[in-house]
Amino acid sequence: MDFTIRAATLEDCKDISRMILELAEYEKVPDQVKITQRDLEQDGFSKNPFFHGIIAEVPEHHKSREGHTKVGYSLYFYTYSSWKGRAVYMEDLYVMPEFRGKGIGKALMSKVSQLGLAAGCTQLNFTVLDWNKSSLDFYLKQGCWDVTSDLGYHCMRCEGDALEHLAQGDL
Repeated sequence: MDFTIRAATLEDCKDISRMILELAEYEKVPDQVKITQRDLEQDGFSKNPFFHGIIAEVPEHHKSREGHTKVGYSLYFYTYSSWKGRAVYMEDLYVMPEFRGKGIGKALMSKVSQLGLAAGCTQLNFTVLDWNKSSLDFYLKQGCWDVTSDLGYHCMRCEGDALEHLAQGDL
């Protein structure tokens, strides 16, 4: 299939927002999405962006059933490992269901990896749901490994009231 991978622009935020909702529905947590198109515009395309993005786009003659030509995306940002140095974190990798199995996901992931290497990163990090066997298999085929099972690390989070209390020193 004919497609291109390119840097996301401010104008892509509407489609990124749409695909974030599609991803949340696929992951069975649509109620968890709190950001808006405006948040994406501000957080990704300001002077000091919190994230970067890339878009997978197909020509008009391959558009989706709903008429979309932007059919996949990845959001990523740079982090730092105190043991390994520079790293890139892939927050999302999503391809619309009717375009899966055509090399688009691999191309998106490859581009994030290229950008990370160009920035001097030594590792690519991301999470995947434990029940998502097709994605787990895909990532393993790309040479990735499961840090949780191999090293025993757990991905932790603090948010909402707990984050507020932590910030205030209340806990």
